[in-house]
Amino acid sequence: MKLHFIGELSELQSGLQLLLAELKSEWSEDGIPVLIEPSSGELEVGYDGKSAYIRYGAKHQFFRGLGLLIQKIRGGESFQITEQQQFDVIGPMFDLSRNGVLTVESFKFMLRKMALMGLNSVMLYLEDTYEIEDEPYFGYMRGRYTAAELKEIDDYADQFGIEAFPSIQTLAHLEEFLKWEPVKEYKDTKGALLVGAEKTDRLVENMIVSISAPFRSRKIHIGMDEAEELGRGKFLDRNGHMNRFDIMTGHLERVLAVTRRLGLKPMMWSDMFLKLASANGEDYYGHETQISEDMSSRIPKDIDMVYWDYNHVEEKDYETLIAKHRPLGNNLIFAGAVWIFNTFGVNYGLSLPATDAALTVCKKEGIREVYATMWGDDGMESNPYIALLGLQFYAEHAYSSSTPTDKALAERVRFCTGIEADAYMGLKYLDETPGAAPNNQKQSNPSKFLLYQDVLLGLFDKQIDGLDMAAHYAWAEGEIASRRKAEAELDYLFEVPQKLCAVLKQKSEIGLELKRAYDSGDKAVLRRIAEDVLPEISLGVQNLRAAHRKQWLSMFKPFGWEVLDIRYGGVVSRLDTASMRLLEYADGKLERIEELEQERLLYSTTNRFTDKGAGWCSYYYRMASPNVFFHVINPF
Repeated sequence: MKLHFIGELSELQSGLQLLLAELKSEWSEDGIPVLIEPSSGELEVGYDGKSAYIRYGAKHQFFRGLGLLIQKIRGGESFQITEQQQFDVIGPMFDLSRNGVLTVESFKFMLRKMALMGLNSVMLYLEDTYEIEDEPYFGYMRGRYTAAELKEIDDYADQFGIEAFPSIQTLAHLEEFLKWEPVKEYKDTKGALLVGAEKTDRLVENMIVSISAPFRSRKIHIGMDEAEELGRGKFLDRNGHMNRFDIMTGHLERVLAVTRRLGLKPMMWSDMFLKLASANGEDYYGHETQISEDMSSRIPKDIDMVYWDYNHVEEKDYETLIAKHRPLGNNLIFAGAVWIFNTFGVNYGLSLPATDAALTVCKKEGIREVYATMWGDDGMESNPYIALLGLQFYAEHAYSSSTPTDKALAERVRFCTGIEADAYMGLKYLDETPGAAPNNQKQSNPSKFLLYQDVLLGLFDKQIDGLDMAAHYAWAEGEIASRRKAEAELDYLFEVPQKLCAVLKQKSEIGLELKRAYDSGDKAVLRRIAEDVLPEISLGVQNLRAAHRKQWLSMFKPFGWEVLDIRYGGVVSRLDTASMRLLEYADGKLERIEELEQERLLYSTTNRFTDKGAGWCSYYYRMASPNVFFHVINPF
């Protein structure tokens, strides 16, 4: 498509050329005339069959308008669109700390998609994956970004009117740095800093100085969430028991002294204050929690509070919990999620309803800043690319006073990403299986635990006994395959889910089959499984690994892939051992197979018998074995 732009374009020129190339369009003197004008704040886009216009109030709105214009013209429509942005700030938070560190080129790709959607902010979650001068162990071998790489990301984002800024940790969630023996002087507990120590204060200052330097934005997220270990390790040994609220606010004041001196605008996660105000000191979502006037008076007000909530689907829950935050007296920001956590897929059955409820309430409550987190817990088997439908939903909500229609969402995500909404939605069936709660809103993740569980130990076999998992994954494999488009730029995203389903249609229930055959003394079946089935599963796992490796190295830095390499290798090795032991038993060389002698128990109380879904496990090492992977004598 040829377009001829008329108007003041100096601030738009570079971003415009990048997106025209992305959309296979060009700027030409003989193209459709497009008048570019400022507006009072609304985004207005129109086309009468001969000429077009884009009127925008902010830079990022122009690029959404450009996308809408090309989308509608390609559809053969004359049209007029007026949109009012519902939030001042909206965008994703990319988790760049759980092994999946996006390459700079991959980050740029995501920024171009964000620009087409009309998003105007991106938060980079960086626990230790950035450089600090004189701290060589900070982010060591973890794919940390250089200052030059962060500046390149920031420069690229700015072309589209997208504000990039860092989210770091200045209190807890620093396990990957604090594990190193040479930095033990900074450590209170396994993941929390030793607050109050002079060396810790210097480290935190260096963190803030180092990470803020590459960015134009003066925003910084200082973390401070989930710090339940605070003051319970080395700090306790040195200082005795102290009120955790006092420890928390004392450290916060020291951190804010740095941000104030540097002219930064800080925000932090709100959970620790609500937890400390709860009856048991642990309940973030407690409806009975009350922030007292005394507590509020001691919390600095020149920091924004970020209320995170990923799994409520009823508006009343958000209304209640926002009300619980109001007594803090701080500006309130909301962070929801697109659920790619702890899975190979994405839980759209939970993500989309939770987003709809949350953003609907945020509009009513006057919350003006919203983020979509995409965490990579426990190694990032998934990726943020398959979350693009969820991110599109955030964008469409942001430009409408009501919930976007399925039709509008589908049209936009098809245009912005080249992939059909139904294809994205199909990925939810990696975990939305028999036994799952409706729409998997209890967060089962069998795609992960059924891959990694050992076939002889069968830790999750009791969880799935009686559920037709094999048939489900055979169906899901076909569904994913049927929606693929070889010509689409992002079609490769579906290779890993498709191959995973191919593995799980064989592996998911094989432990149950082994146990039944063993208990009935059917050595012929055991021999067949050992000689035919397990080697075939092993080959499928190897094919899956190869596809996953190719995908990973196209998106992320190589650091972190070794973890998944080891996990896949563990599955293959254990399948080989299982085959050996089954054959030795079938040949009479073993009197019994001790692993198959064991009674199968439920893995946890999170299961279909308690109306909590097909099961959930957060950690690979617990999926793979009930035995010791590592033993920490002194975690502090």
